[in-house]
Amino acid sequence: MPTPSPQASPRALLDTLRAGTPLSGFPADAVERARPFAAEPASAPPALVESLPEPLALALLEGSVQAGQPALAEALAGSAHKPLAKAAKKALYQLRSRGVTLAPPTRPTPAEPVRSSAPAPESFPALLTSIDGTGERVLELARPLRGGGLEAIQVLYSDEHGVTRLQVNDMSRADYRRAVKQATAPGSQTAVELPQAEARERLAQAAGLNVSTGTPFPPGLDAVLRHLEVKPQDKPLEIPPPEPEDERLAAEAHALHDEEEMRGWLPPLSELERLSHTVAELRASPLALTPAQRNAEILQAAHAQARAFFSAPRMRQLFASRLWEMGLHFERLGQERPARLARAEARRLTHGPPDAPSRFAERLYEKALLVTLAHRMESTSSPSRERGEGPESPRSAPPSPPGERRSPGGIILP
Repeated sequence: MPTPSPQASPRALLDTLRAGTPLSGFPADAVERARPFAAEPASAPPALVESLPEPLALALLEGSVQAGQPALAEALAGSAHKPLAKAAKKALYQLRSRGVTLAPPTRPTPAEPVRSSAPAPESFPALLTSIDGTGERVLELARPLRGGGLEAIQVLYSDEHGVTRLQVNDMSRADYRRAVKQATAPGSQTAVELPQAEARERLAQAAGLNVSTGTPFPPGLDAVLRHLEVKPQDKPLEIPPPEPEDERLAAEAHALHDEEEMRGWLPPLSELERLSHTVAELRASPLALTPAQRNAEILQAAHAQARAFFSAPRMRQLFASRLWEMGLHFERLGQERPARLARAEARRLTHGPPDAPSRFAERLYEKALLVTLAHRMESTSSPSRERGEGPESPRSAPPSPPGERRSPGGIILP
């Protein structure tokens, strides 16, 4: 019996599939997939039928018509293969003519009208200043009010005590945008913008420091935390291990004191007082030294005090965290070099040996020495000092202009 050609009628191909006769005109795998369904074509999966060569698919479709089963034809009537879809529709016509009950045509579900989603609420950035020499900085957040305005929340917080001052003002959205633009303008007190999520996280950590140190909340902070859905967190800053270039960069970290944001950094007041006492003792020494030798002796004493101060683990960690935050601040301002210097010194202070020399620390005390010497010169030359009036603190800042607010560390509050 000759093998039917690929052009044979669907009925002849169906008979050949049922008889198990080889079909040489088709891929062997296609024939093997079609043959099991030749006896009951109506059970053939539509997807399988679509994947067969067209003559074999038409043969199985013919078998389903012979059996009076419309399911395969109904499924293939919507096929993307146009000849197969046309043959399936013809098969449905034949079945309907023979009185076979067909499933009612499926009507396309009308597409639901696209509802215009409500506009997302406008997001207002938060503001964060750099850290001053006492570890203080200002965080400002905006909370939209139902009436259309904003609640501007200013938080002064310290890396040693947490939130120390709070101020809440109602303002228009336009005024807040102007305040953001002014606060982020270039200058020594430039603030950076923060996403609201990060600002809330920082507020949570600051309030957590209040709790851990026993520092009382300023009035109104409880309400602010509740409105912003912020809970105090105790999450210490983790500084990663040193990197290969840190040693070279840390040797240049004294240059950080030339940056506008860090020129006001000084050791604590107690250290300034100790340094002033040391300078007084060295100047009163009976040793016969030239002015240059005396100055070298004073500078050496300042460096020794710097090493002693930074050998304490708590102080090293405190200044490391401040430098790490300054690195992030410089990075956000686009100042790559000071950012790298600050982070390198922060990693060195955190993970390096406590007795390792630090040019950053030495320069910090060199600035303190200049302040101390300037204060001594002022004390000896001022007539008011001769009359016995108390000396002015070397950390005191010039009086603020009218209307200007400063933190205890001297930063201008936005």
